[in-house]
Amino acid sequence: MAERESLSALAPCRVDLAGGTVDIWPLYLFHPGAVTVNFAVSVLTRCTIRPLAGKKIHLKSLDTGAQDHFADCAELCAAKKVRHPLAAYLIRFFCPEGGFELETHSESPAGAGISGSSALMIATTAALACWTGRKLDLEEIRLVAQNVEAQLIRVPTGCQDYYPALYGGVNAIHLDPDGIHREAVPVAAEEIDARFLLVYTGAPRQSGINNWEVFKAHINGDRRVCRNFEEIVAVARAMHDALSIAQWDEVARLLRAEWKLRKTNAPGITTPLIDKLVTVARKNGGLAAKVCGAGGGGCVVFQVEPEAKQRVAEAIRAHGGQILAFQVAREGLTLAPAGNQ
Repeated sequence: MAERESLSALAPCRVDLAGGTVDIWPLYLFHPGAVTVNFAVSVLTRCTIRPLAGKKIHLKSLDTGAQDHFADCAELCAAKKVRHPLAAYLIRFFCPEGGFELETHSESPAGAGISGSSALMIATTAALACWTGRKLDLEEIRLVAQNVEAQLIRVPTGCQDYYPALYGGVNAIHLDPDGIHREAVPVAAEEIDARFLLVYTGAPRQSGINNWEVFKAHINGDRRVCRNFEEIVAVARAMHDALSIAQWDEVARLLRAEWKLRKTNAPGITTPLIDKLVTVARKNGGLAAKVCGAGGGGCVVFQVEPEAKQRVAEAIRAHGGQILAFQVAREGLTLAPAGNQ
């Protein structure tokens, strides 16, 4: 068997502006016209696969330090415990032949709420598909990544996190009975770069926990949660419209409305530090803010006037927030020989 070339896949993380959690099936089917609005950020995830002699398999996460060694794929599939489960679950799906090292890295802080795990699922799915000769289109990559991540975290997963990783840019994810449809939002990426700050609170969180509690409440018919979701969907539709024509005052109003609604869905979605940073930002020229992902910690996105961005950033940093430098990721998933990216 000829030796294969090493390959790498890159996929960006995302910031969600409106409509999160609604993207978990079947919640969006109860809210006609549901949409989620987000944008990809230049906080990247990477999966690299290199050939090894024989059948041995080595899994390595550069950011967590986790490693696994197996004699072959059969031993990996039979293992009860693994240190790098994301890689192991996907390898069990693809069942590659021969030996290889699979190495992952995420620039996202742990539990940041910017979809680092989902982006890494996309990168690793694409890399393994290429390595095994499986010709998957982007939607098929999304489907495998989402379903295997649900196996991994043991709760339902939403679909919105995978599309920025696949396509980059600014996105409206339309959630319809006939399927999921991604639309590129025609707003200049440079405007997003100038008007938003991404802040890590230093408090990792697990997205599955808050989302699962809200999901259960909705399925159980909690009237307050169902009503909140109806309003969140309305805000998301309006956010899509406002962002499409760069109505920044309206975007800020809707971002505040989204955050107010989301905080009432379940306890623990905000934290004292998040509340403090939002207040500090507002006093220094911040226009709006909301937590990224399910809440409970992680990252917060702040909208500011461009001329106030530096002042707001300095105030947030002085009160314990960590600024994560980013631009809108202009492209999504890329795949190339290792070392060529």
